[in-house]
Amino acid sequence: MTKDHSNRKRSRHVALMLAGAATLGLAACDDDRVDAQSFPDLESCIAASKENGLWFTEDDCRKNFAAAKQEFLETAPRYESKELCEKEHGAGQCETDPTTPVAQNTGGGFSFMPLLVGYMMGSMLSRGGGIFSQPMVRTASGGYSTPSGNQTFASNRGTGKVAASTFQRAPSTIGKPPMTAAQVSQRGGFGAGSTARSRDSSSSFGG
Repeated sequence: MTKDHSNRKRSRHVALMLAGAATLGLAACDDDRVDAQSFPDLESCIAASKENGLWFTEDDCRKNFAAAKQEFLETAPRYESKELCEKEHGAGQCETDPTTPVAQNTGGGFSFMPLLVGYMMGSMLSRGGGIFSQPMVRTASGGYSTPSGNQTFASNRGTGKVAASTFQRAPSTIGKPPMTAAQVSQRGGFGAGSTARSRDSSSSFGG
């Protein structure tokens, strides 16, 4: 066997290995996605739960809506002014933090946070888990996001596949000093950390 023939054979072997690795990588990405459905309110979820063949019940709707509301109060982004909040989430999309007395008692001050505009449920049943939820808020671009800002979506109503990491809990913000304009600017604004996968989800989820 000549040296050139040996090199060509080795090159084909490496190419096949790389192709196989790429396929496995795509499979891993698909495996990381879970069934999800979002709703603007509890009533919409309850209405959908009455359809045949869905993976959630009315009881799931109620439990996960309550969980999403509580998580929203604990993890939603908080800002030092209403103007700053609306710059990140849209005009008319912010309110005074309802936990402000708690914040003041722990050394914080007045703060403002986006409105809760719906919630998303995700099914981990095929993995031996349960059903998880995340609250949803508006973004400055008119889309929707979870409190972390790492996932953005076109709508707060619809079904689709999303990354399992969408349902990871955001860091707690309750009782902590609200973000200043300088801090928001340093972060690049709410949702600046959205990944390419988030943008893919935005184009296919909801509607």
